[in-house]
Amino acid sequence: MMETIRVNGSDRPLRSPTLAALLSDMDISGEARFFAVALNGAVVPRACWATTSVRPGDEVEIVRPTRGG
Repeated sequence: MMETIRVNGSDRPLRSPTLAALLSDMDISGEARFFAVALNGAVVPRACWATTSVRPGDEVEIVRPTRGG
């Protein structure tokens, strides 16, 4: 059975050892501004993405602000 994580509500294979690697694998630049990453409900500071491990069963939320009224 393949190990998975949940990203923004969708299951995906666990292929990335860290949050930074996950973002890169998803073609999201770590240099991009105006988004936040939460791991298992806790926001992870950008400075910690490269050292924060992703493990089977983890839930990752990548949140970008949207315009609204």
